[in-house]
Amino acid sequence: MSAGFTPVYPYDHFGQANSRWWSDNADDYLGEFGSILGETDFIWGPEGLREQNVELLGTPESLTNSSILEIGAGAAQCSRYLALKGLDVTASDIAPGMVDAALSLNAKHEVSFPVDMADARNLPYDDGRFDVVFTSFGAIDFISELRELHCEIRRVLKPLGRWIFSCSHPVKWIFADNPNSFEVFHSYFDRTPYLERRSDGELEYAHFHHTLADHVNALTDAGFHIEECIEPEWPADRKVVWGAWGPIRSAKVPGTIIFGCRS
Repeated sequence: MSAGFTPVYPYDHFGQANSRWWSDNADDYLGEFGSILGETDFIWGPEGLREQNVELLGTPESLTNSSILEIGAGAAQCSRYLALKGLDVTASDIAPGMVDAALSLNAKHEVSFPVDMADARNLPYDDGRFDVVFTSFGAIDFISELRELHCEIRRVLKPLGRWIFSCSHPVKWIFADNPNSFEVFHSYFDRTPYLERRSDGELEYAHFHHTLADHVNALTDAGFHIEECIEPEWPADRKVVWGAWGPIRSAKVPGTIIFGCRS
């Protein structure tokens, strides 16, 4: 197996590779990070910023008559949080293993809402179906062409619908995946993706870097108006280590960025 910042081949299928990887590794991922994510909680990233405290989607009262979609839902913790508040939510994810995990957790918590297997770039929903679409660290980091994704999100949103997402902060890309290191080892301007391949060269996992300008331009090209941009600070008392995020580097360098947009 090989891994690193390597060229893309014409036969690479990012969606298929990431669908398979997240499906095959669903149990391990949830075993490692499930206690941080919770099963009925809604956090926007490793900093632990909770929707119940910031209400980026809106207050539960304001969302009462809204139709909400989560893309890249994983085990649908965020959607489950919303559903338990009585809101109309649909979850979707590209990985069958994550969809199965979401359905199992729904049964455990005796809550029911649609959990669909779907590629966020080609959603199985009618035009103008939803009032709000969101994702917490889903889809964005695993898609090469952001404009394609944003255009699809705008298609399924109602006029003046809202699109809120969190993802890796662009600055994070320049550092190694070591939460204690401040050493710059990669160019911010180099968009060569991080890829993992099997010994036969088949793509197994793909992760993409998007600069701040890439994010802004893709959103505006897709017709979105950016209403807010948030860089959550790492709480002084938070001791969690989550991959490349942790209390040493993340206290000084942003690891997450959140965009709130309107169609």
